[in-house]
Amino acid sequence: MKRTLVLLFAAASTAAAQTPERPHWIATWSPSQSSAGARPAAGHPDPVPTYANRTLREIVHTTIGGDSVRIRISNEYGDRPLRIGRAAIALRATDAAIRAGSSRALPFGGRAWVTIGPGATVTSDPIAFAVPSLADLTVSLYLPDSARTETRHLLGLQTNYVSEPGDFADSAAFTPADSVQQWIFLTGVDVVNPGAQGAIVTFGNSITDGYHSTADANRRWPDDLARRLLATRGAPELAVVNAGISGNRVLNPGAGPSALARFDRDVLMQPGARYVIVLEGINDIGHANYSKDPADSVSAADVIFGLEQLARRAHDRGLVVYGATLTPFEAPEPYAYYSAASEAKRDSVNTWIRTGGAFDGVIDFDAITRDPGRRTRFLPAYDGDHLHPNDAGYAAMAQGIDLGLFRAGVHPSRANHR
Repeated sequence: MKRTLVLLFAAASTAAAQTPERPHWIATWSPSQSSAGARPAAGHPDPVPTYANRTLREIVHTTIGGDSVRIRISNEYGDRPLRIGRAAIALRATDAAIRAGSSRALPFGGRAWVTIGPGATVTSDPIAFAVPSLADLTVSLYLPDSARTETRHLLGLQTNYVSEPGDFADSAAFTPADSVQQWIFLTGVDVVNPGAQGAIVTFGNSITDGYHSTADANRRWPDDLARRLLATRGAPELAVVNAGISGNRVLNPGAGPSALARFDRDVLMQPGARYVIVLEGINDIGHANYSKDPADSVSAADVIFGLEQLARRAHDRGLVVYGATLTPFEAPEPYAYYSAASEAKRDSVNTWIRTGGAFDGVIDFDAITRDPGRRTRFLPAYDGDHLHPNDAGYAAMAQGIDLGLFRAGVHPSRANHR
């Protein structure tokens, strides 16, 4: 019997040694999706575009590079099948143009086309493709049938292109008939990079999404963080995934599903996710200040409960999770979002983030961006519109992050698993 067990173990060990190791995929870019809007009432025009026999050419700015690539396409909010006739990836030249000879087809199960059912997401077959770091790619999706573009990332701050009628998926000559500053259906680009350690997922609302930053310039704070990591000698090679949705709240849906509802999809399921930075709560506080809906009447304790839930779920999956303090939002003139009561809530939430012990560390964006002379407001040099930073403010946020938080050997503290 012992000899049989030894033989079985040896055979299993030999088989394991002969089985090739699966590639370790890491998301280099992945915008969070939300619904474009409700269907129009009878007799009213549809505010959501429907494309047929058109090609979408979408611009992706990578964080880390790799030697293989795949894409993810979502029909999460569609009510009918979505057909992709062809898909291709290329290196961008300028605008909608691609570098000559760089286009590669992206198949799906060996086929050029794929049909995605309502609520579903698919991943393309992996292909060998040299993906540069901090570079622009184009991903082109040919839509042969009528496709209502419900599933999208609304605040793209990136010009993407819609072709004239026809399949231009791998065409260098792409004449746009229209453009949008949103990402449509495209929900991720993943790479294989043996030297990379994984991905940081930046999870938040419009401040993470980059509202009030310069369009087509990649000036959001996660973009600045990605550049800083790759430029710093000795820093770990990590992708930075922007999982911000403008208007997002912790507890209630609004602009997209709530943070609690989307955390699994946008953080825990991200390929290669290792760290998460949570910057959420200011919209819960702001809505409570003026909304007539009783569901929006949330307290600081309610927001804290939601944030603690996110930290627990990250720890359950072995992620290192950092809490980011909420930035100032008082304006020189009164406005609906701000009051003394809402400021008191922000202060309570920030105190808990700093001292509550739910997170593995704290990134103090409040301290980085506030005016020392009036701590409830942004430093004037960083102030975009009193609620959002400008480009300089976003750069300061990224610069103020201790890169030591991402050094090898940092793991969730068991004391924080509550």
